Amino acid sequence: MRTGDELPPLEIPITRTLIVAGAIASRDYQDVHHDPESARQKGSPDIFMNILTTNGLVGRYITDHFGPRTVLRKVAIRLGAPNYPGDTMVLSGTVETVEGTTATVRIVGSNGIGNHVTGTVTFSLKDAE
Repeated sequence: MRTGDELPPLEIPITRTLIVAGAIASRDYQDVHHDPESARQKGSPDIFMNILTTNGLVGRYITDHFGPRTVLRKVAIRLGAPNYPGDTMVLSGTVETVEGTTATVRIVGSNGIGNHVTGTVTFSLKDAE
């Protein structure tokens, strides 16, 4: 792992099931995450993914790439374009810094309408047991 290394992209199909399951799992019962009619009444064309689901997917992207020794230390993300059902989010990352066994990766998750998520993830690789 070196500064400037690019992680391979990860494509995540955005399904209604993923959006609703993520909202339920994170105990986010806001109607815009499960009720299309309520979402439309509030100005959205459909239900959309919540930030906690996005946060979990960003963490998964890092841990899937770097393996089971990965310990997330800090996840700092910002949402942009919503993730709607039927779209695909593509996560990509670039290693920004490496200090010993700790690194920071800049993350971008884009979909058909723009960047859904941007930010950084700082993590460490724990010693093999």
